[in-house]
Amino acid sequence: MTKIFALGATGYIGGDALYEIAHAHPEYEITCLVRNSDKGAQVASQYPKIKLVYGDLDSAELITGESAKADIVCNWANADHVAASNAIAQGLLTHSSINPAYWIHTSGTGILLFSDLQRKVFGEASAHVYDDWDGIGEVTSLPDTAPHRNVDKIVLATGAGDNAAKVKTAIVCPPTIYGPGRGPGNRRSHQVPELARTTLERGQGFKVGKGETYWTSVHVHDLSRVYLSLVEAAAAGGAPATWGAEGYYFAENGDFVWGAVSELVATSAAKQGFIKDDTVVSVSPEEADTFTTWGSALWGANSRARAVRARKLFGWEPRAKTLEEEVGETVRVEAQKLGLAKGHAKVAAGEA
Repeated sequence: MTKIFALGATGYIGGDALYEIAHAHPEYEITCLVRNSDKGAQVASQYPKIKLVYGDLDSAELITGESAKADIVCNWANADHVAASNAIAQGLLTHSSINPAYWIHTSGTGILLFSDLQRKVFGEASAHVYDDWDGIGEVTSLPDTAPHRNVDKIVLATGAGDNAAKVKTAIVCPPTIYGPGRGPGNRRSHQVPELARTTLERGQGFKVGKGETYWTSVHVHDLSRVYLSLVEAAAAGGAPATWGAEGYYFAENGDFVWGAVSELVATSAAKQGFIKDDTVVSVSPEEADTFTTWGSALWGANSRARAVRARKLFGWEPRAKTLEEEVGETVRVEAQKLGLAKGHAKVAAGEA
């Protein structure tokens, strides 16, 4: 019986990955860390057979104990939580080379923003594209100043050297994630919904600087299939996945330009009658930061990656709708949350 310990099961990424894994393998014995009874009820209502343990990411003793008992640990929670990562590592290192453990950690392509952040360049295009196959050495040796890098290093070190036989590690590094989740808790992504929300609240589209920044995207359902492939490989003894120093996986459905997405959002909002017109104005990085935390980086710095490893090893390919195809529905959902009705902008302007 494969035993999985999961952190972040009520989050956007974790909830959808849990859905994919639990439906594909009802025979797996899954334990989820949840913060409180409300979160526990969310999981139990969707998965009555899943075991729940109560605590948070600072519950080191609990996390260490559950990690020691698990065959596979899936960390879908905070990518920057050092204490939780150290606790997972401590628990997994109690395993032996005869019965190794597997750690599937979630990072994020925010780690690739470091160059623009250091140079304080926002809204400008970059030609640099990272990949997880030929460029794996570059990806796993980024500067310590890169976002998420501190925890990536903990994961990589846990599966290296003398520990490599006892703990097999894999890091999944998703880019801009979009689409509705299927989990028991949060089903909303961040970057595009926040762009839509801010556009609706301002009554006008916006882009950071020139809006020429590139990012890479993936639908949450396609991302979850990468997690499923890794879990299935771990349950089968590791193959065909790579682990340790080369166990780093991007997941993507190509690049997009943030300025173009801003235009799509504004056009959709205007077409649906939520704002007056589809004008998109330039804002400063500082102003973007007032719209959402880290807005200057999330919409104004470059993060481009290619998911070669998942394609080669698992035959993975994105199947779901593209980011552009999801924009209209994202705008509609955000407008609904804000209590906006179609034609609201025209009514406010005295045109209807």
